[in-house]
Amino acid sequence: MESGSRRRLPAVDKVLGELGESDLPRPALVAVVRRELDRMRVSDEIPQPEQIIAQIRGAVGNLMRQRIGPVINATGVLIHTNLGRAPLGPAVVRALSEVASNYSSVEFDLSTGQRGQRAAYLEHNLALLCGAEAATVVNNNAAALVLVLRHLCRGVRREVVISRGELVQIGGGFRIPDVLEASGATLREVGTTNQTSVDDYAQAISPKTALLLKVHQSCFFMGGFVESPTTAELAELARRHQLPLIEDLGSGAVVATEKLQPEVEHEPTPAEVLGQGVDLVTCSGDKLLGGPQAGIVAGSGPLVEAIRREPFFRAVRCDKLVLAALQTVVDDYLHAGGEASDGVPLHALLTTPLAQLRQRGERIVAELAETLLSVKVVDSEARIGGGSLPRTMVPSVALSIDSERHSAAQLAAALRAAVLPVIGTIQANRLLLDLRTVFPRQDQDLLAALRQVGDAGPSTA
Repeated sequence: MESGSRRRLPAVDKVLGELGESDLPRPALVAVVRRELDRMRVSDEIPQPEQIIAQIRGAVGNLMRQRIGPVINATGVLIHTNLGRAPLGPAVVRALSEVASNYSSVEFDLSTGQRGQRAAYLEHNLALLCGAEAATVVNNNAAALVLVLRHLCRGVRREVVISRGELVQIGGGFRIPDVLEASGATLREVGTTNQTSVDDYAQAISPKTALLLKVHQSCFFMGGFVESPTTAELAELARRHQLPLIEDLGSGAVVATEKLQPEVEHEPTPAEVLGQGVDLVTCSGDKLLGGPQAGIVAGSGPLVEAIRREPFFRAVRCDKLVLAALQTVVDDYLHAGGEASDGVPLHALLTTPLAQLRQRGERIVAELAETLLSVKVVDSEARIGGGSLPRTMVPSVALSIDSERHSAAQLAAALRAAVLPVIGTIQANRLLLDLRTVFPRQDQDLLAALRQVGDAGPSTA
């Protein structure tokens, strides 16, 4: 590259002046500018001045879009892991605001004026909700399972007996075997992918066995020539050999899910499996429970208390905000008598009548009549998502968006660039915006984003 070409590159200060005001902190903005100029300096060809500024402005925009912020979820996936899983209700948001903006009694006993037990109130009520002798919480369900295994797998007893059909892969490429082995446990796999019997578990039990583990198939299902023992059958086997039985429920349902919608299948609850003889159950707080990210451990009082005393517990404990949010969600369930509650946004979204969704869709279509978009209301199906109820498809209503000038991918990209980004899906070369996962309070923002796209069209290919 000629030195004259390099001299065409502007100074950092000049670029900053061209960019103007930015919401990025200045050190972050300067870092982006320097990084992009360095890349151009070693490239085969130096862009023209206007292209240099445009490229850097695009890099700044890309960094800005990586900040966590609100979006409109129009994917039809109710518990969308990439979009933050379960949204929190107004009471939870108020509790978070009060605790976050003030000092709090997170580990202080107001009765004695001394240091108190962290999360005592939450753990008391969570045990009631789960039908357990005791309960505690950590920062996610994988941590809950690792913590339980670290406590129970000691000395020569390190083997965890588990069915091969339950060695699943969870989100982000993590696999249950890897998570379990991180605890120091040794897996003793039994049965086959589709066929495991109680006898398979029984034959694997030895002096090295620490526990029996059952992992509920909350993120997948198998059909056809399939067999697996029931929780009650495994509980009886565990009792006979004086071994603990642990069940990972994953999704964290605490109400009768089949009552939410006719199409929703039954998901076992902690109270249900503990009643069948399980010693400890683990599950997530931010899936079907509808709370913040957390891992719940419930069951035997002595076991839960011993787990609380594990040194590793401190490494995975929840902070004050998670505890405040979760105790509000748990209280809401208890106030509702263990039934579904509108205070849990997930339940409100799931149970919205189709007629209401259709009415909202038709109102949006009417408002967009003068734009360059072709918008119509169509039938669709929403999914639970988040590794929960994989067979459940809930009838829904979506907006089908077409444009003669732009592809579905271009329209989707333009909506993601809106002031309040809109996330949809592309099916059969058309953009679909499912209204079951769009809050009614977001309709005006959705309309504004669509109107902007319809009036101006996407600016990039």
